[in-house]
Amino acid sequence: MNETTLQIERDGAVARVWLNRPDVRNAFNDGVIAELRAAFETLSADTTFRAIVLGARGKAFCAGADLSWMRTMAGYSWEQNKADAQALAEMLWTLYRCPVPIVGRVQGDCYAGGLGLAAVCDVLVVADTVQFCLSEARLGLLPATISPYVVRAMGEQAARRYFVTAERFGAAEARACGFAHEVCAPEAIDAVVGRLVEANVANAPLATRACKRLVRDVAGREISAELRADTARRIADIRVGAEGREGIQSFLDKRKPAWQNDQKT
Repeated sequence: MNETTLQIERDGAVARVWLNRPDVRNAFNDGVIAELRAAFETLSADTTFRAIVLGARGKAFCAGADLSWMRTMAGYSWEQNKADAQALAEMLWTLYRCPVPIVGRVQGDCYAGGLGLAAVCDVLVVADTVQFCLSEARLGLLPATISPYVVRAMGEQAARRYFVTAERFGAAEARACGFAHEVCAPEAIDAVVGRLVEANVANAPLATRACKRLVRDVAGREISAELRADTARRIADIRVGAEGREGIQSFLDKRKPAWQNDQKT
């Protein structure tokens, strides 16, 4: 993989994926989109990972689309624009569907498509100096491909405002609407990310993945007889599994579960 575009590090059960184009504020182009999708397909298939940190080098987290790429797209046909947008949509879907919890490390400004990347993270840590902006409307565009994830992450009411005004908003506003989970001083971001990663790694691996999938599958659904039966089946399945039995028995025995004895971070 091209080390100048994306860096991937492994530390035991934790993967760290870094956008590494600081000279262009980690903006997207078709190459970055393809590499992110490929990287997360590989990480998703590895059952030994307990957590993934998604971060960026330099001052910005992601400034959206690369200007050179935008110049190229200006001459695209409808069919080319559709294919290009579909590639971004599939990349975001790959990250969203990743079974491993993703902790987003947003150390710098996050604009346009960058909010899509932030929105697919399961836990988002943001430096208190960060500015966000869904700037598409200023350019005569709309944040279409990122919208399913951004609306879920910040809520419909906040999306109504920031989609149509294209105004900047800060880390405090991002936390107030639920988009950011933790806001901290820039110098504290690695400590906060580390604490959340440790919390993930300490939990049962299969149960953690099942919890992530549960939120995705239950959110927004009617509490129907079908859903009630499905959730009952899920807890029954995990209770009779080896991991569930070990977790309950270790709790009763007042000892660490096996996955904590074996964990490597």
